[in-house]
Amino acid sequence: MRIAMGSDHAGFELKERLARRLRDQGHEVIDVGTHSTQSCDYPVFGEAAARKVASGEADRAVLVCGTGQGIGMSANKVAGIRCAIVSEAFSARLSREHNDANALAIGARVVGPGVAEEIVDVWLATDFLGGRHARRVAQIDRMGAALGA
Repeated sequence: MRIAMGSDHAGFELKERLARRLRDQGHEVIDVGTHSTQSCDYPVFGEAAARKVASGEADRAVLVCGTGQGIGMSANKVAGIRCAIVSEAFSARLSREHNDANALAIGARVVGPGVAEEIVDVWLATDFLGGRHARRVAQIDRMGAALGA
């Protein structure tokens, strides 16, 4: 799988750890930055990773900032992106099964590295169930298209 990854300075170290793990699992990682712990703005990297997914250059995105909130909100402004902001594996699994989330945001100041790895592993291994959920996801996508996001 091709996975776009982005973070701000607060999420940099966790992003690097997750990227190594994903590469070790055989995934292609497209790292859009940041590339250091120097202070930077999370919207830049949330948008950049989300655009990789929206354009088809990446299959999914994994994003990390301090709380996961800001970078996830930024990604959700990109048309076609359904970014789930999660801090445990149950929500990660359901975000895929029910919402067909194509981006995942995690807070490096909220969860430890082991929990973050579990979240990403579960999220990547979970398929969309379709069925009644497909109708709802289509509604979300239509809303985003109508609003230009």
